[in-house]
Amino acid sequence: MNISLPLHLETLVKTKVESGLYTSASDVMQEALKLLEERDHLNSLKFESLRQDVQKGVDSGEAAPLNIDAIKARGNARLAAHLNKN
Repeated sequence: MNISLPLHLETLVKTKVESGLYTSASDVMQEALKLLEERDHLNSLKFESLRQDVQKGVDSGEAAPLNIDAIKARGNARLAAHLNKN
């Protein structure tokens, strides 16, 4: 298989081989493709987790509006009770 690379990627491959980290351009490309495969797998796992989280939200039922004033009042009451204990 022959591939064409943009100049900056071709230079990167040559630099990696010249550094001694890889013995050939093929080794560099194999490593790059392994990393791409790993990244794709991780993205797939993240997407599946996100899909499950969205489904949990959908399954949790109808959304209800928040009463911000009531939430603040409960928070203030909890804070006051905590401060009175100390």
